[in-house]
Parts: sequence; structure tokens; C-alpha cells
Amino acid sequence: MVLIKHKKQTLPLKKQIELINKSVDMGEHFGEVLNFYGYTYNDLRYVRGYQKIPDGRVPLELGSFTNNSGIPLVSFFSGAGGLDLGFEAAGFKHVAAFEHNEIFCKTLRMNRPEWNVFGPPYHPGDMSDIDSINSSLSKIVSTPFDGVFIGGPPCQPFSIAANQRFAKSGENFKRVGFSHEKMGNLLFSYVELIKAFKPRAFLIENVPGLRDIDDGIQLNFAISDLTKNGYNIAEPTVLNAANYGVAQNRNRIFIIGSRSRTRYTFPMPNNENIGVINALSGIKSDARNNEIRDHKAESILRYMKLQCGQRDQLGRVDRLDPYLPSKTVIAGGMSGGGRSHLHPEIPRTLSVRECARIQTFPDDYIFYGPIARQFTQVGNAVPPVLSAQIAALVRDIFF
Repeated sequence: MVLIKHKKQTLPLKKQIELINKSVDMGEHFGEVLNFYGYTYNDLRYVRGYQKIPDGRVPLELGSFTNNSGIPLVSFFSGAGGLDLGFEAAGFKHVAAFEHNEIFCKTLRMNRPEWNVFGPPYHPGDMSDIDSINSSLSKIVSTPFDGVFIGGPPCQPFSIAANQRFAKSGENFKRVGFSHEKMGNLLFSYVELIKAFKPRAFLIENVPGLRDIDDGIQLNFAISDLTKNGYNIAEPTVLNAANYGVAQNRNRIFIIGSRSRTRYTFPMPNNENIGVINALSGIKSDARNNEIRDHKAESILRYMKLQCGQRDQLGRVDRLDPYLPSKTVIAGGMSGGGRSHLHPEIPRTLSVRECARIQTFPDDYIFYGPIARQFTQVGNAVPPVLSAQIAALVRDIFF
């Protein structure tokens, strides 16, 4: 078969199916066929679209939380900095960040060169090495620390989503919580640092499974230990980001305590959820981290038949409903590729930048490393806008 290059026009559904069949029949990759005819994956369409009714509801942005309180902040398990960005927007002054992954450290350093990032290649950044963390931190902060500690110990041992692939009786079943040789015990490393440096307030973030594993015995022990050391701790509370101006259903547990007699009060939810399409609008075509996955023709043929909210069982990806918050942005494992949901308007998976938009990261915040690790950074993060609302109340209540 001889290909004759055509001038690009709007891609009709009939033409889209024709190009899919050409790709399959000729054994040519679908992306190359699209390119030859002057199209991209963004020109594709679903068989069943949806009625476009602007609703005017837009996600909150970090710029809404500008403040210059200057309260000192130290973060642990910093990842790509989702929690940090929220506290920064609420006026906290970044003193140090501890992160053991070198790629994540590069993201932090490149976006915030003024931050003091402790991590590879210059520092282990490993929270399991308490002596190293203690030594580094004691050189730059005083005790008691008149600021805030924030951090989310790695959540994989407590995650339900991460274990849906494994049988409970199998050796790969990961929801083992605190019995995990390393990650399950990092919560207690964090607790020891709080006890040692005595910050005025602290925040612990994790998946809701943290409170359910082993019937909450060890989490309650950690809370009891901190209480005995002078902390007034609010009831561990699960917040859904969708109730706080984020176009995403994302449930996370937050534990907040202070040496103050006042107990923390969590921000009030706003139940007017935002459709994901409002978070995805206006992304520039040349935006960083916006590379589109090179899908096979067979995958596109399956995706394009999905209705809003429907799942492709083979690829285990969902077409997002444009007028509902997104399903939780997925991180992917460190040994495997990150993956994303399907765009509500285009039969393809979301880009890293689109996932970052859903997570409320600013467009000028760049993620480094291989694309799979970019997805990991975005998917592991606390939405900065949710973090900012929590931080603003930490500031107002305790400082």
C-alpha cells in the first residue's frame, strides 16, 4: 500500500477509523500514520462525545493564598513538594526538605533553588537513618523549634489501590503496614524527630489505610507517644480533595498536633465539586511535561468506544467524566511505569502536565526524570491547593 500525504483537516470519525485500520493492516505504528496525514493524538475523538455546557466552576489556585507570615517550615518525605508548595503559598518560610530519591530532589532544587534540600547526591536524605537526619537538622534549627514539621511517610504499605493486583496470601501482598521492613517504620522515625526537635506544630499525611491497618493499634501508639510528649492532637481526619476546590476525588488522612493548648480545626468542606474538564482547559501545546503517550491503534480503537465514566478493562484505564472530579491521580510503582486516566474529550491517556493540573500544581512547576517517574511524583503528591488551606489554618490557629 502506498501512502499519499494529505493536507490536514478536522479529523472526522470515519477518517479516524480508516487511519486505525491502515495502521493495523500495514503494521505501521499509529502515531506515525497520524503524523503522515498531518494529525496528532489530540485530533482524535470518541464515538460518543458529550454536551458541552460551561458551568463556570474553576479549581482554586495557589495564588489565592498569598501571605508573608515567615513561619519556619521543615518538610520530610518531601517528594515533588506538594505539601511544601501549599505551606509556601500560606506564607511559611522553607528551612529544609528531606527526600531520599535523587530524581525528586532534582525537581525540588530546579523549581526552588532557594530551598535547602537534603538528599542525593549530596546527602542521603534517608529517614531511616535518624542519626544522619538529626545531625543535619540540628545545625540549622534550634530546639524547641518555633515552626512546623510536615511530612507524609511512604504510603505503599498501607495503600489499598496498590494491592488490588495481589492475593492476600501471596508473597507480593503489600498492605502489611507497620510490619514492612523499612517503609512501615518510617512513621516512627518521623515521630522521633518531632519528639527530639519539639516543633510548635506538626502534620502527618497518609492514605486512609494508615488508621485501619492492625486495627489502628500502632497509629494510636504513635499518637499516644506524641501526646505524652506535650502535643495536643486533633482527631485524625480524612479529607477528600474534591471538597476543597480540587477537581479530583482524593482521600487522605491528616494528623495535626501542636504544643499549644488549642486543638486544630480542619477547614470546612465545600461540596460544590469541580468537573475535571475545567482543570484541563487552557494548557498550552508547548507546555513542559505535556508529552502524549504513543498509543497503539488497537488501544485507540477500544478507548474511542467508551462512554464518560466507563473503564477499558484490558488497559485498566477510565474515561473521565468531564463534569465530575477526576478519579485519584495514579502514581505508579517505582519499578514500573506510571499511568493515567483517559482524557474526557480525547481517547488517549492524560499527560503528566494534565495530571499536574488536576493535582493543582502551577504550570511553571516542572517535573524531572523519566516520564514514568514524573507520573510518580505527581501522583504521590498532596494537592498544593488542599495543602494551602490546611496550612492557612495551622498559621492562624497556632501562630
